[in-house]
Amino acid sequence: MTVTPPARRTAGPAATAVERASAALGRLRRGRLLHPAGASFVAEVTIWGTPGPPTGVGLLDDPGRYAGTVRLSKGTPTPGSWPDVLGLALRMHLDSGRSFDLLVSSSGAAPVLRSLPLPRRRFAGTYSTIVGFRVGRRRLWLAALADPEAVDLGRSLAAAAAAARTDAPRLVLAVASAVGPWRPVGQFSIGARLSAREDAALAFDPVRNLPPGMRAAGPPAWLRDQTYRGSRRARGASGQSGGSTATV
Repeated sequence: MTVTPPARRTAGPAATAVERASAALGRLRRGRLLHPAGASFVAEVTIWGTPGPPTGVGLLDDPGRYAGTVRLSKGTPTPGSWPDVLGLALRMHLDSGRSFDLLVSSSGAAPVLRSLPLPRRRFAGTYSTIVGFRVGRRRLWLAALADPEAVDLGRSLAAAAAAARTDAPRLVLAVASAVGPWRPVGQFSIGARLSAREDAALAFDPVRNLPPGMRAAGPPAWLRDQTYRGSRRARGASGQSGGSTATV
């Protein structure tokens, strides 16, 4: 599979201003601007294929297995197990040498709630892309869902890391339309924890590291693009930085 990144549009004044402001805030924070507190792990991703009508995205419709990297994080961050908007970032390392970066936030599972980031205490639960993607003329949402048969990730980053040491926690990958039910398309398991240095070097690009035929849509995607670009710029990272190709 060949993944060609979309050409970057010429940045206008608004885009430049947002990117520069994000970079400045990132330098003040001396790290990630978004979801600074987190832990990264080796992951293994298995795609079963799409049940029912295909999505039009080959990476989701065709069975396959990929090395991956997953990062669990807290948004604010609040201390310990206090409620927060929790984040999960999954990088699938593709045969082309590029990656598919999926960033999801704690949300509700129902259609009316899958577009709202919701604070919660536990790392198990529903994580949604919040913003939909365009696939042809359709809108598509992706999610990471709790696997009821897998070990619980607990209420803190420390508890999640402990769960990964004793067992390989699993989450289910799923797709849905704006109002349709979630359809499982695969799963990923969480393995060995990466070092703090490896976690700091890891950087995602949720707008440009997408499979062919799929693109982020709407003003929130534009804002996310500039914000993540500025955050990476402050850290001297690129949209392909870091990640592990080891297996669980």
